Parts: sequence; C-alpha cells; structure tokens
Amino acid sequence: MIDLGLSKIAIIGVVALIVIGPEKLPKVARMAGTLYGRAQRYLHDVKSEVSREIELDELRNLSKEVHDTATEFQSDIEHHLSSSIKDVESAWHGDIQPSAPAPAASLGDLERKAKDFRRKKLVRSSAIPAWYKNRHGGKTRVLSGAARVRKFRPGVKSNSSFF
Repeated sequence: MIDLGLSKIAIIGVVALIVIGPEKLPKVARMAGTLYGRAQRYLHDVKSEVSREIELDELRNLSKEVHDTATEFQSDIEHHLSSSIKDVESAWHGDIQPSAPAPAASLGDLERKAKDFRRKKLVRSSAIPAWYKNRHGGKTRVLSGAARVRKFRPGVKSNSSFF
C-alpha cells in the first residue's frame, strides 16, 4: 500500500488547490473519494471471488476423494459378498463342510460378568472412592431404598426371613 503521511497529504492538497482551483476542489475531492471507494469494493469483490474459487476447488477435491473411497468400499464389499456366496453355494452342494460356530458363553459366565459389571459400576459411581472405603471400613455396596427400609425398620430383624 502507498505510505502517505500527513506531510505528503498536505503537499498533495496544496498542489491540487493551485492546479484545480478553490471552486472545483470540493467536487474533485468528492469524485476522488467515490472512485477510491469503488476501487476498494472492486478489490474486495475480486478477493472474495478468488477465495470462493479456492473453496470450490477444495470441495471438488474432497468430492473426488469421497467418490474414490466409496468406489473402493463398494468393490471391497462386492468382493467379500461374492466370496461368501461362493462359500455358501459350495457348502450347499456338499463340496466342503461348514466350520462349527464358536462356542457361546455359558449362562453362568454371563451372570458372573453382569454381576461384576454392576458391582464395579456402583462402586465407581459412588461419591467416596473405593480405596478410601476399603481402608476405613466404609460400605462398598450400595443398598436400594427397599433394602434400607427393611434393614432399619423397628421390630424387624434384617437377618430373619418371614418363612
């Protein structure tokens, strides 16, 4: 940008006053201001158009990458699907024996895992850390509301059963 200081602007103003004259100077200054504003708007429009073109080019590249990835993914799926169909057809015709499915987890294992998960979740979500509870003998299990009512109800022993 042009470096115009106060002294340079004053020199330009004095020269313009001498050359143009005092009657026409305000009109010329207004005209110069409007032309300068138009030039700034034009430069701003050109900059925004260039940035739009750059963004459009980036979007085109991104679209191409997505399309290539989708095509690769589709071909991979088609390949796996065709190999699976061939395996099923060969098993149907008796060419090969299908492999045995993996043994499922027993019901006892699932119950044990669920119990451990619930216990760990309750210990984690309580306000006092488990190490503090273990060290100071605090409770490590959370009682439900019904269990607390039964435990602290007067006249009822918590260890006895009704039957």
